[in-house]
Amino acid sequence: MQALEHEIKELIITSLSLEDITPADIDTAAPLFVEGLGLDSIDALELGLALQKRYGVSLSADSQETRRHFASVQALAEFVASQRQA
Repeated sequence: MQALEHEIKELIITSLSLEDITPADIDTAAPLFVEGLGLDSIDALELGLALQKRYGVSLSADSQETRRHFASVQALAEFVASQRQA
């Protein structure tokens, strides 16, 4: 799971062009939106597309479940891992 979390951190950095941040700077359990990384809804769309391209997962744009998956890197990694097994 740690390797997947690291991959997702790298994906966040590259897909959102966060040049000043390294994967080590991103707390796995920290919120991605508002606090933590401070991402916004545009970032969520871009990140969602990047996750779909890279891992083939499908996300509903405005569901409560999707918001839970985007809560943190850890939640995203768990979601991607569960989709791979499905």
